[in-house]
Amino acid sequence: MRNKDRPIPTPDRPNFYGRRGSRPLKDSRKALVDAMMPSIGISYPDVEGVDPNSYFDGKPDQVWLEIGFGGGEHLAGQAEANPNIGIIGAEPFMDGVGSLMRHLNERNLTNVRVVADDSRPLLYKMVDACFDRAFLLFPDPWPKKRHSERRFIGPKNLALLARILKDGAEFRVASDDMQYISWTLQHMHNHPDFEWLAERPDDWRLQPADWVKTRYEQKALGQGKKCNYLRFRRKPRQA
Repeated sequence: MRNKDRPIPTPDRPNFYGRRGSRPLKDSRKALVDAMMPSIGISYPDVEGVDPNSYFDGKPDQVWLEIGFGGGEHLAGQAEANPNIGIIGAEPFMDGVGSLMRHLNERNLTNVRVVADDSRPLLYKMVDACFDRAFLLFPDPWPKKRHSERRFIGPKNLALLARILKDGAEFRVASDDMQYISWTLQHMHNHPDFEWLAERPDDWRLQPADWVKTRYEQKALGQGKKCNYLRFRRKPRQA
Protein backbone atom coordinates (compact mmCIF):
# COMPACT_ATOMS: atom_id res chain seq x y z
CA MET A 1 0.00 0.00 0.00
CA ARG A 2 1.34 3.44 -0.91
CA ASN A 3 2.20 5.85 1.87
CA LYS A 4 -0.33 8.68 1.55
CA ASP A 5 2.41 11.22 2.36
CA ARG A 6 4.61 10.03 -0.52
CA PRO A 7 3.89 11.74 -3.86
CA ILE A 8 2.99 9.60 -6.84
CA PRO A 9 6.17 9.15 -8.90
CA THR A 10 6.40 10.79 -12.32
CA PRO A 11 9.17 10.54 -14.94
CA ASP A 12 10.84 13.69 -13.63
CA ARG A 13 10.17 12.90 -9.96
CA PRO A 14 10.81 9.15 -9.63
CA ASN A 15 10.80 7.29 -6.33
CA PHE A 16 13.96 7.80 -4.31
CA TYR A 17 15.53 4.92 -2.38
CA GLY A 18 18.40 5.53 0.00
CA ARG A 19 19.59 7.65 2.88
CA ARG A 20 19.22 11.40 3.19
CA GLY A 21 20.60 11.71 6.72
CA SER A 22 21.46 9.58 9.72
CA ARG A 23 22.14 12.17 12.40
CA PRO A 24 22.33 15.96 12.68
CA LEU A 25 25.35 17.55 11.05
CA LYS A 26 28.15 18.74 13.28
CA ASP A 27 27.88 22.44 14.03
CA SER A 28 30.90 23.26 11.86
CA ARG A 29 29.55 21.32 8.88
CA LYS A 30 26.06 22.75 9.28
CA ALA A 31 27.49 26.26 9.39
CA LEU A 32 29.32 25.63 6.10
CA VAL A 33 26.24 24.17 4.44
CA ASP A 34 24.10 27.11 5.61
CA ALA A 35 26.70 29.63 4.42
CA MET A 36 27.61 28.08 1.07
CA MET A 37 24.46 26.50 -0.31
CA PRO A 38 22.67 29.80 -1.06
CA SER A 39 25.38 30.63 -3.61
CA ILE A 40 26.33 27.21 -5.00
CA GLY A 41 23.20 25.14 -4.39
CA ILE A 42 20.87 24.17 -7.24
CA SER A 43 17.15 23.68 -6.73
CA TYR A 44 14.97 21.63 -9.03
CA PRO A 45 13.90 23.92 -11.91
CA ASP A 46 10.24 24.27 -12.85
CA VAL A 47 10.93 24.59 -16.57
CA GLU A 48 12.57 22.28 -19.09
CA GLY A 49 15.49 22.98 -21.39
CA VAL A 50 17.87 24.31 -18.71
CA ASP A 51 21.47 24.85 -19.82
CA PRO A 52 23.84 23.84 -16.97
CA ASN A 53 26.25 26.57 -18.05
CA SER A 54 23.72 29.02 -16.61
CA TYR A 55 24.56 27.90 -13.07
CA PHE A 56 28.14 29.17 -13.32
CA ASP A 57 29.67 32.64 -13.34
CA GLY A 58 31.00 32.92 -16.85
CA LYS A 59 30.91 30.00 -19.28
CA PRO A 60 33.20 27.12 -18.25
CA ASP A 61 35.18 25.26 -20.89
CA GLN A 62 33.11 22.14 -20.14
CA VAL A 63 30.48 21.00 -17.65
CA TRP A 64 30.83 17.68 -15.85
CA LEU A 65 28.36 15.78 -13.69
CA GLU A 66 28.91 13.55 -10.67
CA ILE A 67 25.93 11.47 -9.60
CA GLY A 68 26.12 10.65 -5.89
CA PHE A 69 29.41 12.27 -4.87
CA GLY A 70 29.58 10.57 -1.46
CA GLY A 71 32.03 12.46 0.73
CA GLY A 72 33.05 14.76 -2.12
CA GLU A 73 36.71 13.71 -2.30
CA HIS A 74 36.60 12.92 -6.01
CA LEU A 75 34.48 15.91 -6.97
CA ALA A 76 36.68 18.37 -5.08
CA GLY A 77 39.85 16.78 -6.45
CA GLN A 78 38.61 17.04 -10.03
CA ALA A 79 37.45 20.63 -9.47
CA GLU A 80 40.87 21.59 -8.11
CA ALA A 81 42.71 19.89 -10.99
CA ASN A 82 40.39 21.41 -13.61
CA PRO A 83 39.63 25.01 -12.58
CA ASN A 84 38.18 25.88 -16.01
CA ILE A 85 35.64 23.05 -15.79
CA GLY A 86 32.27 23.54 -14.12
CA ILE A 87 31.19 20.49 -12.11
CA ILE A 88 27.67 19.77 -10.89
CA GLY A 89 27.43 17.19 -8.12
CA ALA A 90 24.32 15.59 -6.68
CA GLU A 91 24.15 13.83 -3.30
CA PRO A 92 21.04 13.27 -1.18
CA PHE A 93 22.97 12.19 1.96
CA MET A 94 23.52 15.37 3.94
CA ASP A 95 26.64 14.08 5.71
CA GLY A 96 28.24 13.86 2.26
CA VAL A 97 27.09 17.37 1.36
CA GLY A 98 28.65 18.68 4.56
CA SER A 99 31.89 16.86 3.78
CA LEU A 100 32.04 18.34 0.29
CA MET A 101 31.49 21.84 1.66
CA ARG A 102 34.54 21.38 3.88
CA HIS A 103 36.67 20.35 0.89
CA LEU A 104 35.45 23.27 -1.21
CA ASN A 105 35.99 25.76 1.61
CA GLU A 106 39.48 24.54 2.49
CA ARG A 107 40.62 24.68 -1.16
CA ASN A 108 38.68 27.84 -2.06
CA LEU A 109 37.03 26.12 -5.02
CA THR A 110 34.41 28.11 -6.90
CA ASN A 111 33.71 25.92 -9.96
CA VAL A 112 31.30 23.49 -8.24
CA ARG A 113 27.52 23.56 -7.97
CA VAL A 114 25.59 21.21 -5.70
CA VAL A 115 22.22 19.46 -5.75
CA ALA A 116 21.65 18.29 -2.18
CA ASP A 117 19.19 15.66 -3.33
CA ASP A 118 18.48 13.02 -5.98
CA SER A 119 20.01 14.00 -9.32
CA ARG A 120 17.24 12.74 -11.60
CA PRO A 121 14.61 15.50 -11.21
CA LEU A 122 17.29 18.03 -12.22
CA LEU A 123 18.61 15.97 -15.11
CA TYR A 124 15.16 15.55 -16.63
CA LYS A 125 15.01 19.35 -17.01
CA MET A 126 18.41 19.72 -18.69
CA VAL A 127 18.74 20.63 -22.35
CA ASP A 128 19.95 17.88 -24.71
CA ALA A 129 23.68 17.22 -25.14
CA CYS A 130 24.87 19.52 -22.37
CA PHE A 131 27.39 17.51 -20.30
CA ASP A 132 30.93 16.67 -21.40
CA ARG A 133 31.56 13.98 -18.78
CA ALA A 134 29.64 12.09 -16.09
CA PHE A 135 30.71 10.01 -13.10
CA LEU A 136 28.91 7.31 -11.11
CA LEU A 137 31.42 6.15 -8.51
CA PHE A 138 30.80 3.41 -5.96
CA PRO A 139 27.01 3.71 -5.98
CA ASP A 140 24.80 1.70 -3.66
CA PRO A 141 24.84 -1.76 -5.34
CA TRP A 142 21.46 -2.81 -3.94
CA PRO A 143 22.73 -6.41 -3.79
CA LYS A 144 19.41 -8.15 -3.11
CA LYS A 145 17.72 -9.41 -6.26
CA ARG A 146 14.36 -7.88 -5.33
CA HIS A 147 16.04 -4.45 -5.11
CA SER A 148 17.93 -4.63 -8.40
CA GLU A 149 15.62 -2.12 -10.11
CA ARG A 150 16.74 0.48 -7.58
CA ARG A 151 20.23 0.53 -9.08
CA PHE A 152 21.01 3.70 -10.96
CA ILE A 153 22.21 1.80 -14.00
CA GLY A 154 19.14 0.72 -15.94
CA PRO A 155 17.23 1.47 -19.15
CA LYS A 156 15.45 4.62 -17.94
CA ASN A 157 18.49 6.33 -16.47
CA LEU A 158 20.74 5.32 -19.35
CA ALA A 159 18.25 6.83 -21.79
CA LEU A 160 18.34 10.01 -19.69
CA LEU A 161 22.15 10.06 -19.69
CA ALA A 162 22.28 9.41 -23.43
CA ARG A 163 20.07 12.44 -23.96
CA ILE A 164 22.05 14.89 -21.82
CA LEU A 165 25.59 13.74 -22.69
CA LYS A 166 27.30 15.31 -25.68
CA ASP A 167 28.52 13.16 -28.54
CA GLY A 168 31.85 11.68 -27.46
CA ALA A 169 31.26 12.44 -23.78
CA GLU A 170 32.76 10.01 -21.30
CA PHE A 171 30.76 8.18 -18.63
CA ARG A 172 32.77 6.61 -15.81
CA VAL A 173 31.45 3.94 -13.47
CA ALA A 174 33.46 2.43 -10.61
CA SER A 175 32.57 -0.17 -8.02
CA ASP A 176 34.05 -2.80 -5.72
CA ASP A 177 30.91 -4.92 -6.14
CA MET A 178 31.49 -7.35 -9.00
CA GLN A 179 27.78 -8.07 -9.30
CA TYR A 180 27.21 -4.36 -9.96
CA ILE A 181 30.08 -4.30 -12.45
CA SER A 182 28.55 -7.24 -14.35
CA TRP A 183 25.13 -5.58 -14.22
CA THR A 184 26.59 -2.34 -15.56
CA LEU A 185 28.42 -4.04 -18.42
CA GLN A 186 25.30 -5.93 -19.41
CA HIS A 187 23.09 -2.83 -19.50
CA MET A 188 25.71 -0.64 -21.16
CA HIS A 189 26.32 -3.30 -23.82
CA ASN A 190 22.59 -3.48 -24.52
CA HIS A 191 22.23 0.28 -24.89
CA PRO A 192 22.79 1.48 -28.48
CA ASP A 193 24.17 4.90 -27.52
CA PHE A 194 27.23 3.81 -25.53
CA GLU A 195 30.46 1.96 -26.23
CA TRP A 196 32.92 0.49 -23.73
CA LEU A 197 36.40 1.97 -24.11
CA ALA A 198 38.35 -0.99 -22.70
CA GLU A 199 40.85 -2.71 -24.98
CA ARG A 200 42.82 -4.71 -22.40
CA PRO A 201 42.26 -5.91 -18.79
CA ASP A 202 44.28 -3.06 -17.27
CA ASP A 203 41.78 -0.64 -18.78
CA TRP A 204 39.22 -1.68 -16.16
CA ARG A 205 41.53 -2.96 -13.43
CA LEU A 206 43.62 0.21 -13.12
CA GLN A 207 42.44 3.72 -12.37
CA PRO A 208 42.50 6.34 -15.16
CA ALA A 209 45.49 8.66 -15.06
CA ASP A 210 43.47 11.58 -13.64
CA TRP A 211 41.74 9.51 -10.97
CA VAL A 212 40.93 10.85 -7.49
CA LYS A 213 40.19 8.22 -4.84
CA THR A 214 36.95 8.33 -2.86
CA ARG A 215 36.66 7.38 0.80
CA TYR A 216 34.54 4.37 -0.16
CA GLU A 217 37.19 3.22 -2.60
CA GLN A 218 39.95 3.60 -0.02
CA LYS A 219 37.90 1.61 2.48
CA ALA A 220 37.29 -1.17 -0.04
CA LEU A 221 40.95 -1.35 -1.01
CA GLY A 222 41.93 -1.40 2.66
CA GLN A 223 39.70 -4.45 3.09
CA GLY A 224 41.48 -6.20 0.24
CA LYS A 225 38.62 -5.84 -2.23
CA LYS A 226 39.20 -5.32 -5.93
CA CYS A 227 37.79 -2.27 -7.66
CA ASN A 228 36.91 -1.97 -11.32
CA TYR A 229 36.93 1.26 -13.31
CA LEU A 230 34.71 1.32 -16.38
CA ARG A 231 34.82 4.01 -19.05
CA PHE A 232 32.17 4.43 -21.72
CA ARG A 233 31.75 6.88 -24.57
CA ARG A 234 28.52 8.42 -25.81
CA LYS A 235 28.30 7.47 -29.48
CA PRO A 236 27.65 10.20 -32.08
CA ARG A 237 24.00 10.90 -32.72
CA GLN A 238 22.57 9.90 -36.06
CA ALA A 239 22.04 12.83 -38.40
